[in-house]
Amino acid sequence: MSPIKLQFRLATPADINTLLPLIRSAFGGKQSRNGWTTEADLVANDRIDESGLLAKIVTPNGVVLLGTDPSGTLVACCELLKLDGGLGYFGLFAVDPRHQNGGLGKQFLLFAESYARETLGLTRMEMSVIWMQTELIAWYTRRGYTRTGEKRPFPYEHFVNAKAGAMRDDLYFEVLEKDLLAGTTITAAA
Repeated sequence: MSPIKLQFRLATPADINTLLPLIRSAFGGKQSRNGWTTEADLVANDRIDESGLLAKIVTPNGVVLLGTDPSGTLVACCELLKLDGGLGYFGLFAVDPRHQNGGLGKQFLLFAESYARETLGLTRMEMSVIWMQTELIAWYTRRGYTRTGEKRPFPYEHFVNAKAGAMRDDLYFEVLEKDLLAGTTITAAA
């Protein structure tokens, strides 16, 4: 089976009702178990609400990118946030669990890095990953990200519609970073 060729565009506030189910299905709940990036055994949380997602979409120093299949169905998204000194933040990366492990995540990440470099003028990208997600950290490492050694606290106090909250009290984020000037350019309409 050949991989799906994604189409990319920027999210608008009109996309919120389509984005929320994608994000929530990738990170938690029963559907997330169809993929390999689930946080369902670590956190019972909706990850983000409408107002939080709207804030990310309309922020002047960032964008939310969408990836759709040829029929226009949303299958992936991420947030890019421009920080200081050429540094950007990559987060809220979600790929529909039914399409994980088929190359869509890699395709989307390459486009997001290219967009960050060429459109936002970023030279480095950082992200934070829950320390226990060793398979996910290894996936990013294979794509050129390195562990910085920095640890950031887990936002226990900011749960969104938490059903049970965190299932562990020892969670924190590991920070990974990549030099985007050594990246690959992907051309596509955004």
